[in-house]
Amino acid sequence: MRRYTASAVAATAALSALALLPATTASADSAVLTYGSAGGSAISVGDVLTSSLASGTSATMKTSLGGNSGITCSASALSATVTSNPAAPGTATESATSQTFGGCTSNVFGVTGVQSLTVNGLPYNTSASSDGTVKVTPSAGSAIQTTVVLSTLLGSVTCVYRAPSLSAVSNNSDTSLTFTNQEFTKSSGSFLCNNKGYFSATYAPVVDSSVSGSPAVYTN
Repeated sequence: MRRYTASAVAATAALSALALLPATTASADSAVLTYGSAGGSAISVGDVLTSSLASGTSATMKTSLGGNSGITCSASALSATVTSNPAAPGTATESATSQTFGGCTSNVFGVTGVQSLTVNGLPYNTSASSDGTVKVTPSAGSAIQTTVVLSTLLGSVTCVYRAPSLSAVSNNSDTSLTFTNQEFTKSSGSFLCNNKGYFSATYAPVVDSSVSGSPAVYTN
């Protein structure tokens, strides 16, 4: 019998490195994270950065690299709080506090529905460098974790997946953050759970929800 999958990883991620967009030309006095424009007003420590899936896209958790089987979610949102924002070039940090998924379906044989996809163990640490690289890491001694509950022909199945860290790339042209094929490994669950999961999603625009009008966020 073919295994079912719950490769619902987090991007928790994605978990979560929300505010990080690649470097562009900015003034020498610019902070790593600014809002309104590259080299614009510095994001304040304590500001909350948010983003949802880019228009017309979905978050996917595939059972294999390049495969078509897995879970597709039509909705996902991230939230993170800025914990440091030094002068550019440099590395800003954030605390990834929330990541949610909704409208999830599966095309895996034997799976009749996705009951939930939950990112566990938040908050996670996020670093955003001036070169546009983003990394999400857990607390020392732990892992990024996502729990997926599926409805199957054999009943409800719970699968837990973990990853040591997540990486993403950002783009100032559309203030987006993209996770591509981030690998999770099954930590616990039925033999019906797939052993691996590969998470991909693009979030845009990233905005500073603590500022009036929720302006777009840039990395310098």
